[in-house]
Amino acid sequence: MTHSMRTDTYSSHPGGGDWRDTATRYALLPLRIFLGVTFVYAGLDKLTDSAFLKDSGAGSIGDMMRAVRDSSAIPALIDLSLKNPVGFGYAIAFGELAVGLGVLVGLLTRLAALGGALISLSLWLTVSWASDPYYYGNDLPYLMAWIPLVLAGAPVLSLDAALRARRRRRTGDYR
Repeated sequence: MTHSMRTDTYSSHPGGGDWRDTATRYALLPLRIFLGVTFVYAGLDKLTDSAFLKDSGAGSIGDMMRAVRDSSAIPALIDLSLKNPVGFGYAIAFGELAVGLGVLVGLLTRLAALGGALISLSLWLTVSWASDPYYYGNDLPYLMAWIPLVLAGAPVLSLDAALRARRRRRTGDYR
């Protein structure tokens, strides 16, 4: 007696597709939520920390930049930030806030994710460059985490998807 092995062990649901299709469609959502919440929190944390947005003193952006200058991959980038540490601190904080909100609501998601990747890249090359071993620094994993969102955007549960659907309805393009 021969037994045939069943390969379709999942069941389809009405409307087409199976649980794997659904899982694939929503796969980037946890990453979007994590990165979005984390970057919103990081931006708000900087904006509400009275010590951070100062030229010098314990916990200030200025002292932090001076402390990492000689161990960074690009000291010239640190020198640039030290021309106006408080302005640089505000730029990073508002950048993180904009990136986090953009990714959370899914508006201009690829652009927001690119911004997040660039922030993470600059922090990796400066603040966490000297981490030894390299995986102790958290900016490199953040940089890698942004890449799927740069490539794929936010295809579901996003303003980008809603705007795309609205455009399709208006133009009659249902591809």
